Amino acid sequence: MNDKNTTLQDLKRLLSKFRDDRDWGKFHDPKNLAQAISIEAAELQELFLWQDAKEVVKKIKSDTVYRKEVEEEFADIIIFAINFANAVEINVAKVVKEKIDKNNKKYPVEKAKGRADKYTSY
Repeated sequence: MNDKNTTLQDLKRLLSKFRDDRDWGKFHDPKNLAQAISIEAAELQELFLWQDAKEVVKKIKSDTVYRKEVEEEFADIIIFAINFANAVEINVAKVVKEKIDKNNKKYPVEKAKGRADKYTSY
């Protein structure tokens, strides 16, 4: 599998099958899945704690063990996010596109380009 030839629907089906084969659907309610996303995001953040941002980028590129840890925590976040979408029947492509459209209005290029401050402060 790779990003080029795997659809989001392919991943949704794969994760549904994995869940259903183990009878884990009863645990996959929105509350628990939202909490799992947050917990996994914290575990990803922990890998970067107290490290310089530039050094982290170098380490991800050069340290295969560290990169694998980062990839696994990232995968956990994506897995739980897709499981959440399955649980509440979110059309991921649709809501992402809608959010990008909203953000295009909220952060117009001419005002936001190259800026990291809050959009309401300019």
